[in-house]
Amino acid sequence: MIPHLSERILVLAPLGRDAQVAAAILAEAGLRSLSCPSLAKLVEGMAAGAGTALVTEESLLQADLHPLAAWLEAQPQWSDFPFILVTSRGGIERNPAAGRLLTVLGNVTFLERPFHPTTLVSLAQAALRGRRRQYEARERLAALHDSEQRFRAAIQAVQGVLWSTNAKGEMVGEQPGWSELTGQSQDEYANGGWIAAVHPYDVQRTLDTWGAAVAEKRAYQFEHRLRTREGHWRIFSVRAIPAFDREGAIREWVGVHTDVTEQRATEQSLRVLTATLEQRVREETAARQEALAKLHEAQKLETIGQLTGGVAHDFNNLLMPITGALDLLQRRYADADARAGRLIDGALQSAERAKILVQRLLGFARRQSLQTQPVDMVSLLEGMRDLIRSSVGSTIELHTSFGADLPQALADPNQLELALLNLCVNARDAMPRGGTLTIGADVVVPGPGEPELPMRDYVRICVIDTGTGMDQDTLVRAVEPFFSTKETGRGTGLGLSMVHGLAGQLGGHFAIASTPGEGTRVELWLPVASAATPSARRAVHPARPDDGGRRLDVLLVDDEQLVRDGTAALLRELGHEVVEASGGAEALEKLQGGLHVDVVVTDYKMPRMDGAELARRLHRSQPRLPVLLITGYSGQAEETHGLFRLAKPFRQADIADALAELVPVMNPAHKAETATREARI
Repeated sequence: MIPHLSERILVLAPLGRDAQVAAAILAEAGLRSLSCPSLAKLVEGMAAGAGTALVTEESLLQADLHPLAAWLEAQPQWSDFPFILVTSRGGIERNPAAGRLLTVLGNVTFLERPFHPTTLVSLAQAALRGRRRQYEARERLAALHDSEQRFRAAIQAVQGVLWSTNAKGEMVGEQPGWSELTGQSQDEYANGGWIAAVHPYDVQRTLDTWGAAVAEKRAYQFEHRLRTREGHWRIFSVRAIPAFDREGAIREWVGVHTDVTEQRATEQSLRVLTATLEQRVREETAARQEALAKLHEAQKLETIGQLTGGVAHDFNNLLMPITGALDLLQRRYADADARAGRLIDGALQSAERAKILVQRLLGFARRQSLQTQPVDMVSLLEGMRDLIRSSVGSTIELHTSFGADLPQALADPNQLELALLNLCVNARDAMPRGGTLTIGADVVVPGPGEPELPMRDYVRICVIDTGTGMDQDTLVRAVEPFFSTKETGRGTGLGLSMVHGLAGQLGGHFAIASTPGEGTRVELWLPVASAATPSARRAVHPARPDDGGRRLDVLLVDDEQLVRDGTAALLRELGHEVVEASGGAEALEKLQGGLHVDVVVTDYKMPRMDGAELARRLHRSQPRLPVLLITGYSGQAEETHGLFRLAKPFRQADIADALAELVPVMNPAHKAETATREARI
């Protein structure tokens, strides 16, 4: 059929002017027509393509209708070609001959002469509309056929077995694929008999999964074992899709069974073969990630150490003029005004605590060798009380408990303070809503079941909290380096490992016990110091310097104006003559210009030329000139080794003691002789 001819009207009216009149009427209505001179041409036109045919009764009565009947009989399933038959005596009721033509033509509409042109146009348009619906049916049938072919090709491609059931899951009618697969006859698989081919262990799961799919009106997907017609059990992947009626109810199911036995066996073999490789890959990946994490933590610690060193320098420089000014005010006004004296003393104590706090916090970023000595634990713990209280906050209640006549322990006091502070901070973090922190100390001796330690007395320090506690898995890893239960950025994971290492290095023991929801108890065992070990005592500086000390000529070098002014005031208050310089270059210029001094007091961290470089240059030109290096920098620097150092912030007594120790006592003649000799160098 030629598409553009499919809606034309064929006209068979060989007698008279009927064909011309009909064509004119149709053309006026906008309908295309073609006049056929004979029945053979009509059949030929129908085969080429037409929407309907207008035929006169007389053109068919004497013609051979077999070619027409044969064409009509051979029409495709979608086609029922429409005819308009023009008669002179009406339809089959009054015209028996027309009735015989109806048998041949089939889809025919009668038009009796004489007729109005509108009637002819109306009948022609109705016939064309019917023919168009036939064309649409043809397209739908073609699409359905293509879909069926694609579906069959897809089934064959996956080597699946196609089957169908009614809405209840019962196989109805012939199921050639299923019968070929399982060997079941139609009577055997009919209704629910197909389940007999499913492995007994898989029957219930199959029915349960099927029931859930039916209830939820969704696709059914499952795997189970089937017995094939050869009697072998094989694994099949099952997928079925529901078909719905217009009301949304399931009408039937169409499904496919695909044999996946070899595929599953291959997958299992691959899993077995790759198990070892996967394990190695996981272990290597985990080790690499752990190494990267530790490297990151180490780099972070190094960065923190560098940062805190610089911050401490600036912070100590800020504290220096405050401490110096308060020290001078205390000397001048404390005796005259008791209230002012108390206020100044309180401010000095706060400044001193700030200094100690900075030093202790910086200890987390430094590595120091242990300097063991006998330590009075009661004094040390009582001295830390304020620091601990400020560190844990006001929501945590602090208790201490010490045994009577507690002996001294062998430890490094600085590192021990850091360890205890670390434990207290950990306890604080375990009590976000507050709680009780108890610090105790007593004397113990290892007994049965105790850690394998030399049999001797130990001072046991206990830090106990009422926090969230830890489970057994966390407790096992608690002392591992870099292990932390805190959120990212709140801990390095080195706290407990540092305390654990300190205990071992001191010859003691570290123990931890915890219960989720109840709290944690940490014990630090330290060896009791022997009586022969000398005890270290904290240096006690006098409240004011000895007024009978020697008066010195001092060159003070510091780039910070406020720090320099405060230090100069302390020195002048001591009776020394002070010449100030804002940097190393200016100091050298003054000395080279003839300035004679007994000592140089210089800051360490300065732009362009630091205090260590200034000291080296002075040593080359005036090797006997003492240099006191004052610094707020907390880090260790190779260039400062061998130099006399005084840490900021310091009080007047501190610098007085430092100068007294650094500058030898000389009589005036010796001083003049030395100055003259060094001026000639």
